[in-house]
Amino acid sequence: MTTMLTKKDFLEKVFNFEKNKEWKFEGDVPCIIDFYADWCQPCKMVAPILEELSDEYGDKLNIYKVDTEAERELSAAFGIRSIPSMLFCPAEGEPQMAAGALPKHNLEQIIGDVLKVEK
Repeated sequence: MTTMLTKKDFLEKVFNFEKNKEWKFEGDVPCIIDFYADWCQPCKMVAPILEELSDEYGDKLNIYKVDTEAERELSAAFGIRSIPSMLFCPAEGEPQMAAGALPKHNLEQIIGDVLKVEK
């Protein structure tokens, strides 16, 4: 199941950018953060795919959603200019950003290659 994130949740579960200058992942398992808006049609197309992936990967991967309308400061902190945008955060190493509505097979490839998570 995907989980909604507020700025407070993000600072605790993903990255505390107020405290740290360098990237330091705060989570236990890799995660995907979907920056979206309710009015965004491509975002609506990606949402069921993310739910499927959440079910398929279970507790090996967290999938979070950030409403860019409600969390403007968080969106600005990551320079979100177009949606959907997804931030892929491995347990070790630097995060990577991807923009656009990616198909499921591309997301699965990124989950394996960048997040190092297998089903």
